[in-house]
Amino acid sequence: MITALDANPILIEQTRGTYVENRHRGAFVIADAEGNIIASAGDIARPVFPRSAIKSIQALAMVTSGAIERFDLTDEELALACASHHGEDVHVLGVTSFLGHVGLSATDLECGAHQPTNARAREALRRAGEEPTALHNNCSGKHSGMLSVARALGVDTHDYATRNHPVQVAVRRAIERVVGGQLSEDRCGTDGCSMPTWAAPLSGFAQGFARMATGEGLPDDLARAAHRIFDAATSHPLLVAGTGHLDTLVMEAFGGRVMQKGGAEGVQCGAIRDKGWGYALKIDDGNMLASQTLVANLLLQFADPDETQRAVLEKFARQTIKNVRGLDVGEMRAAAPLA
Repeated sequence: MITALDANPILIEQTRGTYVENRHRGAFVIADAEGNIIASAGDIARPVFPRSAIKSIQALAMVTSGAIERFDLTDEELALACASHHGEDVHVLGVTSFLGHVGLSATDLECGAHQPTNARAREALRRAGEEPTALHNNCSGKHSGMLSVARALGVDTHDYATRNHPVQVAVRRAIERVVGGQLSEDRCGTDGCSMPTWAAPLSGFAQGFARMATGEGLPDDLARAAHRIFDAATSHPLLVAGTGHLDTLVMEAFGGRVMQKGGAEGVQCGAIRDKGWGYALKIDDGNMLASQTLVANLLLQFADPDETQRAVLEKFARQTIKNVRGLDVGEMRAAAPLA
């Protein structure tokens, strides 16, 4: 029996030697703020969980709650609120400062603890004989932003990550306003960091990122806030991800022209800001390397990169696969031109 996922095209392939070992199906869409489709492939109407790719949209709750003004939040703190950071010192110190700024501490975080994503940060913890804390969780910046919302609303911070808490109600409303549709209770799951994640069509997320980039279709306060959030993230790309990560390297190279953010299970979202276009994609089997390969190929084709930007994108658009000895054993690449 052919399923909807089977109908999606093969967008990325992975070789071993010269032979194709894996093929990755998926869908992508690039759209403007009015919902006009610039380019697409696959089923862009099927709801998908965006996971961490829409943290910048979730961060709008800091506007609607008044948290940005009340606490005079810095651009660095806004960038951390959008982050899936790698647990490097700059991230841990930044989140610690963010929490202190709103009168809270790491004990108030409800994201759980895990080892830093960055290998050097993991090794530093091991050598120090320390266990990771919630500060090392790659979503601790987002959680700090949510805690600032709770404080601004004057509500109990306990259980702020649960679906019906006033914080999450504010987040849901912000997402609905940006993507232009109601989120369905039967398409709500729990993210890795324990917050709700709402499924919606890829086309909605692409249009939403175009709205964030241009302000079109948004109330004035949200439009201004979206511009500042994108500026904060693209001005502090190391805080949004970490050393050597695609999100950080792309935003560094494009100098504010591109907002780029990955999410778990093969999702990537962002905006080509000077064109007013948003984009969203998902690799059906959740392969993150394949999703990075796809977004790099899309940006090569549609973001008009200069020579420096093209060099960064090409590193991800055709990625060498190495084994544990460091030998080149294959590559991840586009299956066909993304016309």
